[in-house]
Amino acid sequence: MISLPDIRAFFLRLVRPIDPFLLGIALAIMACAYLVMLSASPERMSAHTLNVLSALVVMWVVASQPPQRLNTFALPLYVVGVLLLVAVALFGDVSKGARRWLNVGVRIQPSELMKIAMPLMLAWYFQKREGSLKIRDFLVALLLLIVPVGLIAKQPDLGTAILVLGAGFFVIFFAGLSWKLIVPVGVLGIAAVVAVVVYQNQICAPEVQWPGLHDYQKHRVCTLLDPSTDPLGKGFHTIQSTIAVGSGGFLGKGWRNGTQTHLDFLPERHTDFILAVISEEFGLVGVLIITILYCLLIARGLMIASNAANLFARLLAGSVTMIFFTYAFVNMGMISGILPVVGVPLPMVSYGGTALVTLCLGIGILMSIQQYRRRR
Repeated sequence: MISLPDIRAFFLRLVRPIDPFLLGIALAIMACAYLVMLSASPERMSAHTLNVLSALVVMWVVASQPPQRLNTFALPLYVVGVLLLVAVALFGDVSKGARRWLNVGVRIQPSELMKIAMPLMLAWYFQKREGSLKIRDFLVALLLLIVPVGLIAKQPDLGTAILVLGAGFFVIFFAGLSWKLIVPVGVLGIAAVVAVVVYQNQICAPEVQWPGLHDYQKHRVCTLLDPSTDPLGKGFHTIQSTIAVGSGGFLGKGWRNGTQTHLDFLPERHTDFILAVISEEFGLVGVLIITILYCLLIARGLMIASNAANLFARLLAGSVTMIFFTYAFVNMGMISGILPVVGVPLPMVSYGGTALVTLCLGIGILMSIQQYRRRR
């Protein structure tokens, strides 16, 4: 017969890995997602519910594992991820002009694996080199980062490539990358942006090719500068999303009253452009609420990183936290028209099981690191 102390012990084992603050923020964001999804795409609610439940289970399972166990998976997960990306390049399925999927009985997208495998691998590498870091170690880390990012960009999948690049860069930065190396790259990037803006007509001419970029990627950047050049084509997403954002005003038009959303002007309203739905129906107030929740999530993650038990856990927690920042910043940027449309979802709000599971896995990692710290 099961006694009350047995039930209590089972319950404590169940909730021990959970960080209440992180879980509360995640559930609050998911609750906002439910409200918006009911307006933007109610027919997908059953699938979305299944995605949420699966993601929460993954979060709990990962949170229950000690960081040392995560450490042991770093190298094999990275190697498997790179091999799968090579397999995609050689044998992957092509859909809508992109070779991103691999059919192994079920259809998988290996690039999603690298969002977690990349920071794990680099955190493992710097942990091994702790106490003797030299410039060549950062160069090796950069090589480890460039290989999968290059393979993903080649598919082409610029959005995922940016996310993987960001996840890896944050590990390298937190490991102690010198500002002397960061500043020149930043200056070159700013100079490139200024050149594109100043010489837009010449650089964006149809006959001009941009080295290393596909034509559609060039068009996205050029259309960002002037969406009216192709209002029914490449500029359609940006124009319609900025109209939706602006029309919401301070308080919005009200739940399910968004005209851009419900008259089918707003494309991808349940995935990449769901923030435009929030802005149109709940106004600036709704956007501020979701932004505050992300800020709280990021602040909590950085706090966990600062109190982590070792370098591996500290680098991993910092990178995973900044992944949420990258997701939110890029998505909000492309919705408001200040960044090109690159297909990055709003974290834990946009519809999509793979991204949701990946992000909740990241929250599980943060909980694991926090739990390990509390036990010390």
